[in-house]
Amino acid sequence: MPRNEPTITLPDLTGKRAVVTGASDGIGLEIAARLAAAGADVVLPVRNERKGEAAITEIRRRTPGAAVSTRALDLSSLASVAALGETLTREGRPIHLLVNNAGVMTPPDRQTTADGFELQFGTNHLGHFALVAHLMPLLRAGRARITSQISVAANSGSINWDDLGWERSYDGMRAYSQSKIAFGLFGLELSRRSRLHGWGVTSNLSHPGVAPTSLLAARPEVGRDRETMGRRLIGALSARGILLGTARSAALPALYGATLGDDGGFYGPRGPGHLGGAPAGQKLYSRLRGEEDAARVWRVSEELTRTFVPQAR
Repeated sequence: MPRNEPTITLPDLTGKRAVVTGASDGIGLEIAARLAAAGADVVLPVRNERKGEAAITEIRRRTPGAAVSTRALDLSSLASVAALGETLTREGRPIHLLVNNAGVMTPPDRQTTADGFELQFGTNHLGHFALVAHLMPLLRAGRARITSQISVAANSGSINWDDLGWERSYDGMRAYSQSKIAFGLFGLELSRRSRLHGWGVTSNLSHPGVAPTSLLAARPEVGRDRETMGRRLIGALSARGILLGTARSAALPALYGATLGDDGGFYGPRGPGHLGGAPAGQKLYSRLRGEEDAARVWRVSEELTRTFVPQAR
């Protein structure tokens, strides 16, 4: 660990099953590695099997004998999400921790998921919404702690209710902000509905600040052939310890939320501008405060994904 880099001490997670999306590299890999080191049996749902196996190798290098395995998941396909739900349901093991971390960011041109949704909204929000719905029996059985990773981008922009798919005028950054606002509203609504209906799960939010990850790197699958100028700048500042975090420190807010945070809480870095530093509670972004908006996001997400969480106790 680099000198002066913040860290936290996790509780003993022996006997707990954790599921972490987007854990084949970057912040997600750091989250999974720390959970495994604390004793959890960690499941990595991945789209790329080769990267998933490399992640397992790295986690076991850090923690020999770590209980970690992959399952297939493409969050941009509702069929793939349902298939993972069926796989884990057949395995029959309660899930105690779920970190919804995966995401895509700012494809240069509008792209769609396998189901026809704008790629960022469909992957970052709808895919995770459907995943929680499919896993809810296992989450309830484990009285799970669910942490959903949003972004500082959720503090700007809005939900484009009249054109959720950005079909009329695509703006990659605004569409990204929309996806993270919707995802944050969902995470808070999940907390409210769990309390109301006695589901027994807790739900909170985290954001990683700013750190060099693969989100803005070269990603041909989203139409980006080279890393962005912003990604190069972030990497340079991070390497020099200037304001921004590293992938390791940026994982801490989600780790804190998943293991120590309060139901309905929001966690991010405490440093200047909340860009880096040790994890701490954050003031909820204004875009995430509307309960009516959150209920609307939930209803629209059920309709679009055709997945429903039963309200009965």
